[in-house]
Amino acid sequence: EYDITVMLQRNVYLVDVVSEKIGRVLKLDSLESSKAWMGVDTLIFNTWHWWNRRGTTQPWDYIQEGTKIYKDMDRLIAFKKALTTWGKWVDANVDPAKTEVFYQGVSPSHYNGSDWSEPRLKNCLLEKEPIKGSTYLGGTLQSVHAMKEVLNTIRKPVYLLDITTLSQLRKDGHPSMYGFGGPKAMDCSHWCLAGVPDTWNQILYNAIL
Repeated sequence: EYDITVMLQRNVYLVDVVSEKIGRVLKLDSLESSKAWMGVDTLIFNTWHWWNRRGTTQPWDYIQEGTKIYKDMDRLIAFKKALTTWGKWVDANVDPAKTEVFYQGVSPSHYNGSDWSEPRLKNCLLEKEPIKGSTYLGGTLQSVHAMKEVLNTIRKPVYLLDITTLSQLRKDGHPSMYGFGGPKAMDCSHWCLAGVPDTWNQILYNAIL
């Protein structure tokens, strides 16, 4: 009715993960997937949630930057390098007169009760109320500092959907033991619907308007 097409491209690191002879390689300076972004009127990006994944949930075996290959590296450094690659793509390819670019900030988790004055708690189980006020004891995440540092280097306009602090206050908003994994797989990093992501969408809606 409105002649609108919506596309979701699931690329959890923004940069490429490529299958090669040595295994799956996370390429910090490669953005072949960006071909799908060309000519789009509104681009909305985010990444971080997967950067600390290890073991069987980690979808790569090696990290590559230029000609150097690493078995692993500091994940925050890798995150910044990947985000810098994306930022350079924005500067080189986006025409602000035709395309709006949004970056959704870091989505937090709640696995440490000390962050909300309950040091005995190790997860979000049975949390039923948001944190009162607007201050989060856990402070600003290092990933947020890294993200903002990179965003400040991008010359083209990128609108930050800064959802981190408001989400930190919602320790009650996760599936906890009621998610797919049940009691043995506490989920304090994803969010219930309806809930916190609806607020993110309202912020995006108003930003687009």
